Amino acid sequence: MVTRPRRTRSSARTAEPLSPHPVELAGLLHELTARLLSADSFTQALERLAVFAAGGVPGVVRCSIVLIGEGGPLTHTGYGLPGAAVDEIQYAAGTTGPGLESARTRSMVTAPDLATDARWPDLAEAAATEGIHAVVAIPLDLPRAEVGALTLYFDAPNAPGADHLLTAMALANQSELLLDELRRRDARSAGAAVDRAVGVIIAQRGCGVQEAYDVLRDTAQRLGLDRHAVADRLIAVAARNA
Repeated sequence: MVTRPRRTRSSARTAEPLSPHPVELAGLLHELTARLLSADSFTQALERLAVFAAGGVPGVVRCSIVLIGEGGPLTHTGYGLPGAAVDEIQYAAGTTGPGLESARTRSMVTAPDLATDARWPDLAEAAATEGIHAVVAIPLDLPRAEVGALTLYFDAPNAPGADHLLTAMALANQSELLLDELRRRDARSAGAAVDRAVGVIIAQRGCGVQEAYDVLRDTAQRLGLDRHAVADRLIAVAARNA
């Protein structure tokens, strides 16, 4: 759980929106950066982001993250029990909802009361049952061929306030940069694994570089696996045999 410094204001200014304190916001972004960049994998980073955002924005009972790549299935993770059924309907069944709409339109989507929102009647019953009222979905745009959204569920209507919305937007914007960096890191690691696997094939077969790449590609197609997954397996087998 992310701890937040307590802030106060005079009663004369009670009606004015309270923006997040710059020091507090900077601390949240610093902690988010440290947690995501220290993740062992992209998947773990998404899980950490969901946990962090659920604890970093007051009033949130669930954070849901979805990423949509070109030609592939969507990636989804979430943290927080209330709202899980809403996610299941929206993502597993492919039903439209605030998260998917935000990802596809690349714009922020808000719903002051999801249970009565006419845009997504399929989600109304699950939202009412789980006590979910307000929802805000903020787009995530990863340059490496992925779009997505960070969705926050609230158990009170008409949330979040302006100050909490600014915090949520700042977390989402920082996450875009961090997740893209993690994608680049994974790509570099995967490329290195392929090169090592090609070296193993050359050593085993006494073939040329291009033939080794072709063998790796054909093996991946025959097994129905990603080339990087086959490379990892081949390296592991070679290490055991050594």
